Amino acid sequence: MTGNASMTDELMGQLQGEPMQGLAQQLGIDSAQAEQAVGVALPMLFGALGQNAAQPQGAADLLGALQRDHSSSSGALDLGGLLGGLLGGAGGGGLGGILSSVLGGAAAAGGANASQVDGGSILGHIFGGNQQQAESQLGQATGLGSNAGQLMAMLAPLVMSFLAKRVQTQGMEAGDLGNALGQEHSQIQAQGGAAGGILGSLLDQNGDGKLDMGDLLKLGGSLLGGRR
Repeated sequence: MTGNASMTDELMGQLQGEPMQGLAQQLGIDSAQAEQAVGVALPMLFGALGQNAAQPQGAADLLGALQRDHSSSSGALDLGGLLGGLLGGAGGGGLGGILSSVLGGAAAAGGANASQVDGGSILGHIFGGNQQQAESQLGQATGLGSNAGQLMAMLAPLVMSFLAKRVQTQGMEAGDLGNALGQEHSQIQAQGGAAGGILGSLLDQNGDGKLDMGDLLKLGGSLLGGRR
């Protein structure tokens, strides 16, 4: 990371301008509402990944997924290329158009297939059985309603590509990735706000108001890993 900027802040900065306008257009909302919604969705995604990578096996599984599915023979996919794909698909009507455009950039870079850039599939691995709950709570918190799932499905490939590039450029191993995401998760939880509140409710699986080993065992199914 550069200075004290979090990964969430860094990716948020790269989404400013035309990318944010493209997201807004695809969702049928204005740029201000899109920025507010992305400002909640991104820390949710990074925070959930941080929880998944909290254990050594989880970090190793995530590292393997990033290296296998979100990088190419020439290195990690370029985030700018994915953003270009996002903007190209924004006028194409529907999430399928966006994913097709992302796939085009991925294929040009030497790598992924349709399942590897499917935002919905990525979300299923990140949130496991809590995906619908996460989307519902994001929709309520931001006013997006049913569009919340679409937003997260568009952001998920960008988050994974961002992490893949970080891993590649910094030569990260599983422990490094786990530590970086753990720090990100802790910062998001400490900041609170809508994202921290949603993450807290998702992580407290037994409803007792605190995270304990029972919750962690229930979260095991959401770890990234294995071929989709």
